[in-house]
Amino acid sequence: MSATIIDGKDLSLALKDEMKVQIAQLEAKYGRKPCLSVIIVGEDPASQSYVRGKIKAAAYVGMDSRLIELPASVSQDELLSLIRDLNADGGVDGILVQLPLPKHIDSNLVIEAIAPAKDVDGFHPVNVANLWLGLDCMVPCTPKGVMKMLERAGIEVAGKTAVVVGRSNIVGKPVAKLLLDANATVILAHSRTKDLKAMTLQADILVAATGAIGLIKGDMVKPGAAVIDVGIGRGADGKLHGDVDFESACERAAYITPVPGGVGPMTITMLMANTIECFIKRMHAC
Repeated sequence: MSATIIDGKDLSLALKDEMKVQIAQLEAKYGRKPCLSVIIVGEDPASQSYVRGKIKAAAYVGMDSRLIELPASVSQDELLSLIRDLNADGGVDGILVQLPLPKHIDSNLVIEAIAPAKDVDGFHPVNVANLWLGLDCMVPCTPKGVMKMLERAGIEVAGKTAVVVGRSNIVGKPVAKLLLDANATVILAHSRTKDLKAMTLQADILVAATGAIGLIKGDMVKPGAAVIDVGIGRGADGKLHGDVDFESACERAAYITPVPGGVGPMTITMLMANTIECFIKRMHAC
């Protein structure tokens, strides 16, 4: 068996092209575009790269964006005050604070300071609670991207057994809930799971989200499974790799996402989708 590659770059571009049209229609209807405000504190190279990608994506789809760059020495109170101002700004629809933050700033307090209606990351406790309660919420970008990849690839989720390896609040737990909402039977595995292989071999849909390079070997993949690799890390060869041993998994999987070029591009694209969603909800509430 040779797996069908679910190309995140191609899908991301197609979705952003759809958003271009949608944003033009929203501007014609409401007199302005959705606006995303991104705050970055300090000069961490990885964070700088991620933020550039987000601002570039916003420009591509035609939405407005504001990049606010703060020194690493900024105080927690100053950052919280800025967030309060953005919450009150009627021209801002989405607020994102790039993580991680300097050690003297409490990330939880910062996340909680963002108005849930403008929380495009979906990290605010209100949005997290609403996700688990089955209420209206902002869905975290990476899990939302995983579900969109399955949908666009035509992979039926209902009635399937889905195994999620990884229990982070950002990916593992929320993607397990989204799969459950889509009527999959979900197994949530993790680093303490005994006989992980026995779990993964049950998976019609396998989502690997641990950050452990090569954790999932080909013989751990059920023949015909759909494999979504969220993990990413730099190996000893200097190249980027995922949680899944791609070559061996391709021999058994029916569908698979590559690393890089799989889930990664979808995360930023879903950030754009969440900003549009925040905009529409705010316009309807006016």
